Formats: sequence, C-alpha cells, structure tokens
Amino acid sequence: MEQICMQSIKTTENNAFQTENHSSIEGWARPLLIMIPYMIFAGIFQMVSYIILGLDPLNDQFEQTPLQSLVISTFTLLGTFVIIGIFRHSIDKENFRSLGFYSTGIQKELIFGLSLGAFILSLGFVFLILTNKIRWVGIILEPDNFLFGFLLFISVAVGEELFMRGYILSNLMLSMNRMVALLVSSVFFSLMHIFNANFSWISFWNILFAGILLGLPYIYTKSLWLPIALHFSWNFFQGTIFGFNVSGHVTYSLINQTRSVDNLWNGGSFGFEGSILSVVLQVIAIGGLWWYYSNRTKITSEPTTTIDIPFL
Repeated sequence: MEQICMQSIKTTENNAFQTENHSSIEGWARPLLIMIPYMIFAGIFQMVSYIILGLDPLNDQFEQTPLQSLVISTFTLLGTFVIIGIFRHSIDKENFRSLGFYSTGIQKELIFGLSLGAFILSLGFVFLILTNKIRWVGIILEPDNFLFGFLLFISVAVGEELFMRGYILSNLMLSMNRMVALLVSSVFFSLMHIFNANFSWISFWNILFAGILLGLPYIYTKSLWLPIALHFSWNFFQGTIFGFNVSGHVTYSLINQTRSVDNLWNGGSFGFEGSILSVVLQVIAIGGLWWYYSNRTKITSEPTTTIDIPFL
C-alpha cells in the first residue's frame, strides 16, 4: 500500500512539471542555437568576475588561486543559469525544473553519485601508488583552500551538468534515439575540453567516456541529481583530495603526490583523466550502470527519479 501511494505521488509530481511542448524548433537544432549565446553570456559573466577580482580579462596565462577559481566559476554558473533559463522559456517552451531538478529520489541519487565517484578515484589512486606510478609525498592541510575547492567543484558540476546533460542531451533525445543522443552529447562534451592544457588523444577518449558515464543515468531517469553528484565527486577527489590535475588544471590538494615520469598510467600533467587506467575504470562503471538500468528500470517517456540502492 505504501509503495502504491508513493508511486502515485511521484507520478503526480512528474506530471505537474511536464508541460505541453509548443516549440516549433526541433530538439536537435536547439543545442546548435544556444552555443554562441552560451559562449557570449559565459564570457560576459566571466569578464565581470575578472573585473571584481582586479584581474586582466585578456590575460589568462596566470595560475589562479583557489578563491579566484571559485569566484570565476560561480559567475560562469550564473551566466549558464541565465542563458538556459531564457532558452528554456523562449525556445523550448518548457519549465526550468523539467531539465532534471525533480524532488523525488534526491537523497539516494546524491549518495550513489558521490559514492561512485569517490570509489573510482580511490581505486585508481591506490593502484597507482601500489604500482609506483605516482608517489605519496605528504599532506598539506589548508582549510580555506579545501573549502574553496569543495565549493568550486560543486559550481563546476552544476554548471556543466545543467548545460551538457540538462539542456544539450535532453533536447537531442527529442530528435533521436537515446543512445545516439548520449554518444553525440559525449563527443561534444569531450570537444569542449580540447583547449585545456596538455589535452591529448587519450584525454579525448577519457572525457568522452566521462560524458557517457554521466549521461547514462540521465537518459533513464531524466534527473540531474546523480550526474551532478558523480561529476562533483569525481573532480573533488581527483583534485582536492588526491592531488591530480583536473582536466589539465592545477588545483589545491590535500594530498601532495609526485610522478617520477609522466606516462599513460598516471595521466601526466592532464591528470587522472589522461590515463589509460581512467578509461578502464570508466568502461567498467558504464557497463555496470547500463546493466543496472537496462534490467531494473523501464524506459518511459515520463521522467523517473528513483534508484534502488540495496543498503538504503
């Protein structure tokens, strides 16, 4: 009886946030239309943050402090919310929350996403330590920078997932098969990083698989909570905890580690996402998620945000 009542509540909530789509623009065309406005808005908001910080907007050849990175990322996130809000209302003719901010299943999805990211990065870190691909130097505890790193990666995760999965992937799914849409959005997600420092062919594949890993739960649940949690956890443990560069960016880290030589196992200067090990672990995780969702979740046209976790 309790399950029936809960299902009724979920169905009612999902229907409440679904609106009839009167947009005359095809789903595949909307991601193309938003690209230039997105870059303009993100650029304007970033420029404002540079001015507030007293930095030269035309000079990005400097190492940002954790606080500076947080401020710039926060303003970029604000720009992302603004432009997507405009497009969601004017172009998509849909409400903002239907991008994936549903209220059911939040706790379980957040815990699962956080746990999965932490597990993958911890497993990779331990393996690289035990095989002498990296070396533990010590611990550097800087509470302020630790907090800034925590908040920074929340901002990055929310912004990138809102744009890539919430807007790009969700609209692509209106025009093509879910799996095709997932692949297309993942390729684009990887291409967005090509100008990052030390980007390479292995980095391309790593971030492409990251796009699949982050997008796979979304195509089944239409919820952003798990992708956001996983994205945050991956970056936070990769950079702030274990001391890898994050997609080529140097960040403050609690653990100080060194590499005797840069190679395809430790990822070199690009970070863990530049390693073969990252590819292997992501492929395994993708396989596990695909098995779970394809066997336990029925794909419907309505968003469902529940995930059964045995220990919860």
